Amino acid sequence: MALSALAKEVLAKAKSDKIKFIFLQFTDILGMIKSVTVPVERLSDILDKGIWFDGSSIQGFVRICESDMILVPDPATYQVVPWKVDGKESARFICDVHTPEGVAFEGDPRSILKKSLADAAKMGFDFNTGPEVEFYLFKKDDSKITTTPHDIGGYFDYPAKDLASDVREDIIFALEKMGMTPEMSHHECGPGQHEIDVKYSDALSSADNTITLKYVIKSIASDHGLYASFMPKPLYKQAGTGMHVHQSLFKNGKNIFYEASDKYKLSATAYNYLAGQLFHAKALTAILAPTVNSYKRLVSGYEAPVYICWAQINRSALIRIPRYSPGREQSTRLELRCPDPSCNPYLAFAVMLAAGLDGIKRGMKPPKPVEEDVYEFDSAKLAEYKIDMLPFSIKRAVEELNKDEVIKAALGKHTYDSFTQAKLSEFDDYRMQITPWEIEKYLEAL
Repeated sequence: MALSALAKEVLAKAKSDKIKFIFLQFTDILGMIKSVTVPVERLSDILDKGIWFDGSSIQGFVRICESDMILVPDPATYQVVPWKVDGKESARFICDVHTPEGVAFEGDPRSILKKSLADAAKMGFDFNTGPEVEFYLFKKDDSKITTTPHDIGGYFDYPAKDLASDVREDIIFALEKMGMTPEMSHHECGPGQHEIDVKYSDALSSADNTITLKYVIKSIASDHGLYASFMPKPLYKQAGTGMHVHQSLFKNGKNIFYEASDKYKLSATAYNYLAGQLFHAKALTAILAPTVNSYKRLVSGYEAPVYICWAQINRSALIRIPRYSPGREQSTRLELRCPDPSCNPYLAFAVMLAAGLDGIKRGMKPPKPVEEDVYEFDSAKLAEYKIDMLPFSIKRAVEELNKDEVIKAALGKHTYDSFTQAKLSEFDDYRMQITPWEIEKYLEAL
């Protein structure tokens, strides 16, 4: 097979960049980054034919008897790794996973997102996303990871309380060298908690960027003697770590969520999309908040949403509509606030899109917005407004997922089965643990 023009361009670029090693990256169904390293001399052949690997050891892939898989690097994802120097210059590609027959593997998260994007394209839509990735920086003690925050700063604090401004700057420099466009970085609410946002883009590039961002954050933090964690709730009574996702649909280069005459500047299509995500919210939560620990974040009293409603100024709502500014019609969007960075961004964006498209196809209408603080509502007022709640555990979320045929179809049977099996096993392991809280509360008292 002849190399594409882009592949030839990448080969020339790798030579110009004096690359010695190539990292071929992909994710398992849980969003863990996997990587295979090859010498640059193999790059031409791999761009042409891919490279074989054993898929039987990858979470959610295949059984031992079906182990042969092929990594197919996407030439558009070529990026130099800026911290690999001194004769070990390296570059990375993000890969799709194919079967030996040369077709996309049904359990490949990136291919699952591509399928959802193809469904949107059939309806004339392009899907854009912009995640806000939060994380904690923790100190190390003799190279051991601790839960001691790197600083005691708070939201938008300026040095000297924010001791990690130089760490974030180094992360931003690395991202820029890798061809990404960071838009903002700042200290978040929790001690040692931070946020870095990368430019809003098409959902596939955005998911690729999210994986890259997490990879860069962990690497640069380690260079500073710190540990970066994307755990949703690492510290008791401190802010959880979220990944709010901004979303919009475009058609022929125009944002079709915008409507000038509407109070919230939303079109009928945007309302349909919004209604679809609210309708499927419980099932979505299994994918968007996929760990046992995620549900320590999704509790009342913090900014993480618990109630299924929407608003503009109310940050306790599941979906928020950022305010419109004149001349920024292309920025009209919905902000979904329940995802956290433990999710697989490919699967997350795929199911978010599927839910929204279902709302459009069925002409769903959302309930009225709730601009009051829902955390202050008692049960009677919640019933009056007909406000439901998200699942309170990963087990409940998986049970909701099991009932939702639209979200299951977006995942595909293979990934749905593998994901739910992994999550239920994780929950069983968790519920059998004896925690320090239980020992302290019950051992002497009973």
